[in-house]
Amino acid sequence: MVNNEAVRLIHVFDTTLRDGEQSPGCSMNLTEKIEVARRLERLRVDVLEAGFPASSPGDLESVKAIAALIKDCSVAGLCRALEKDIDAAREALAKAAAPRVHIFLATSPIHMEYKLKMSREQVLERAIMAVQYAKKFCSQVEFSAEDAFRSDPDFVCEVFAAVIGAGATVVNAPDTVGYAIPDEFAAFIRYIKAHTPNMEKARLSVHCHNDLGLACANSLAAISAGADQVECTINGIGERAGNASLEEIVMALQVRKDHFQVETRIDSTQLYTVSRMVSQVTGVKVQPHKAIVGDNAFAHEAGVHQHGVLANRATYEIMTPESVGIPQNRMVLGKHSGRHAFEERLRDLGLSLSEALVEPLFAQFKALADKKKVVSDRDIEALVIELSASVPETWKLDRWVINCGSTLSSTSTIRLKAQDGSVQEQAAVGNGPIDAACKAINRIIGKEPILESYELGAITGGEDAQGETLVKILWKDRHWNGRGVSTDVVESSIKAYLAAMNALEWELSQKPPPAGLTPITGTGGKESKRPLPPAER
Repeated sequence: MVNNEAVRLIHVFDTTLRDGEQSPGCSMNLTEKIEVARRLERLRVDVLEAGFPASSPGDLESVKAIAALIKDCSVAGLCRALEKDIDAAREALAKAAAPRVHIFLATSPIHMEYKLKMSREQVLERAIMAVQYAKKFCSQVEFSAEDAFRSDPDFVCEVFAAVIGAGATVVNAPDTVGYAIPDEFAAFIRYIKAHTPNMEKARLSVHCHNDLGLACANSLAAISAGADQVECTINGIGERAGNASLEEIVMALQVRKDHFQVETRIDSTQLYTVSRMVSQVTGVKVQPHKAIVGDNAFAHEAGVHQHGVLANRATYEIMTPESVGIPQNRMVLGKHSGRHAFEERLRDLGLSLSEALVEPLFAQFKALADKKKVVSDRDIEALVIELSASVPETWKLDRWVINCGSTLSSTSTIRLKAQDGSVQEQAAVGNGPIDAACKAINRIIGKEPILESYELGAITGGEDAQGETLVKILWKDRHWNGRGVSTDVVESSIKAYLAAMNALEWELSQKPPPAGLTPITGTGGKESKRPLPPAER
């Protein structure tokens, strides 16, 4: 039953591009990060954490590019409690409409003793210094007590009171290792709110990890206990078991508004599109039974369920597919469809594209329609993602020939066109048609990366379905993702491998490879091998 209390606004802090992207296998190039940032802005997140500027020159440049582009939400950069990290964030966020410096420092005994090798007094002093330094140039400063839940609650209160006094506008209490149980995490948040002097002068945030599968439950429990901000990622991506899932938290608060008595600014009709986008650019698929955005989230196979849904959808659906933006076919699109109908479908899907992108996209749609009787919404989404999130094509597939069979070795002939218009052709023999094609591409480009993962699936059902291939390549200890779509699965595989190679070539042309790798620990306590500036190596 809805009561008469005022509805609180919960701020949604998205860290897909930082915490999510630093997890193994989820790396994105700059073009992909910018496109994801645009989708998150359209989703209406309150804060978009764009990266960790001090971790590498590439991260600094990506945060700088996103900060200059995004205008309708705050853009945050993560920092250790070090002046040089804060200086890097200052540079990266210089053009942000609403910049936020996000500082983290561990407060748990195990982290202070073994990682920081600092006493409680030193941690307190360092936290105050960092916030005061950041406050000199940024009005929004967030401080995170890494591993807060495993810390002494009184020490967390002491640190929070001190950093609020130093100018912090948000204090964040993470469950860094996903150790909490919902009722005890709620009690922890209530204790922090009740025992932190001047807590009313700052927003209290939570950042929960999913090691026990409780990240969303803990986040919701914290909101019930008085937390004002929740930190999460699209599809729950993140290191180890991941983070709290943005779409699950948002829809829980929306569907059970009678219980939580809160609201967010999120446009829930954008959730499905953003989820698909993040899945495509990271190469990490959403499992079919994933809540809210999985393929089976609104599917009904059991006869009893089907009968109930046909009579009244509310019998088995507590929300509608439309409420999360799952597209519903309104008209059939095929080779006779015109541009007006095509653009109307783009608007129905929540895909806002510039005129410069619509023209080539429509041409690709017509080419696909010549191969398929009906072009589905998922086909269109795949075309949009392939066009908008791709890197410049150093090499373009010109033509390919594959010969294979049970009684002969697989051979391939691949011809690629370079940016200057010249063409190169190579042939190769391999252990199957895909291996042969990859070897031929390697010969042309002059690099031999390891094909670390290869996934092939269908975008839609039917014999004319488009094949979708996702690959990950490894070269000199660095990873690149590639994606290819075609009605021919061999061609989709070749395009995916070439896309990964183009990402490698393009990134290496922007800056030299890092000379050293040093572990960095983020707000959620996750370590990733990221390049650091020379002074830190």
